[in-house]
Amino acid sequence: MLSYTSAVTIALDATPLTVSTGGVGRYTLELALALAAEYPNDQYWLLSDQVFRPPTALPPNLHTGEGPRNQAERKWWLWGLEREMLRRGISLFHGTDYSVPYVPLRPSVMTLHDLSPWMDPIWQPDAIRVRRRTPRLLRMGLATMIITPTEAVRRAAIERFGLQPDRVVPVPLAASELFRPVVPPVTTPPYFLFVGTREPRKNIARLLDAWREVRQTSAIDLVLAGRVRADSPAIPEEPGLHLLGEVPDSALPALYCGALACVYPSLYEGFGLPVLEAMQCGALVITSRDPAILEVSHGAAMYVDACDTSALAEAMRAVAAEPAKFTGLRERAVARASEFTWRDTARRTREVYDAAARLFSHS
Repeated sequence: MLSYTSAVTIALDATPLTVSTGGVGRYTLELALALAAEYPNDQYWLLSDQVFRPPTALPPNLHTGEGPRNQAERKWWLWGLEREMLRRGISLFHGTDYSVPYVPLRPSVMTLHDLSPWMDPIWQPDAIRVRRRTPRLLRMGLATMIITPTEAVRRAAIERFGLQPDRVVPVPLAASELFRPVVPPVTTPPYFLFVGTREPRKNIARLLDAWREVRQTSAIDLVLAGRVRADSPAIPEEPGLHLLGEVPDSALPALYCGALACVYPSLYEGFGLPVLEAMQCGALVITSRDPAILEVSHGAAMYVDACDTSALAEAMRAVAAEPAKFTGLRERAVARASEFTWRDTARRTREVYDAAARLFSHS
């Protein structure tokens, strides 16, 4: 049985690391690093049937697996993953992205980041396997315990999938220590900033419309930073609009700190990591009243109805007119962000692992 007093070997699904950027990949890597640092006697393995690029320097107790070794092991979730875990002596598996092994030979934990795959097909057109597979895994009880990033997602998941409440635990994410207040370079003209993957639920079309309204009376630019998903509509160039695409993490703090505000009018989130990153940098955040974002930001941001373009434009105009008026809100943002750390996330996650081991041993 897992316990805090004995060393264990735990595997995390590394498949999210096959994508260059994104919240799930950031979650997987930051959690693995924090677990390895907080529990140095444990051994952690990042496993996937796909090629992924781990950081160049891993702590001595965080390792990467080899993936399938033969044709049979390419049936990863049914057979290959089990063989790899046997080779590595794995005690528990953490599915960081909606999945766990199909054969429950050891305790497992599944992270349900949000319910977007089941809410609007246009939001996640490539998530067909998740839409079909994850509910079956949950109904069959193959995930011993389930983690959600917020209480909002926990409640929604329990209702939608009929989950046992005592087996679903909210464990918040955190922003990397990289995100902190810095002195940004002086930029002219001033700009609003959006950071995140360009995809339909991020509501970028309304953000563009709102910004264009503001720009009619104020010479303020808009910067969009983040990976462009294949199904994202092309955005034509226009004066004042800067389409940066993917930006290295090291460049984001200066972008956040230099912006009049980080604008994040998402239609739906499970956590809203860019909001927390911006807050930790001391940036003013204008965002939607999504339940998860409200839970995370906890009054330390400006809120608008995500479907109200005029209200979004009005909030942006208010910030453009009197930036100094919102100094107190920026200070509250930094204070709120300080309540989230990856160390705390690792500790809470490790408690869920322990609970999963206890449940599995009695099943």
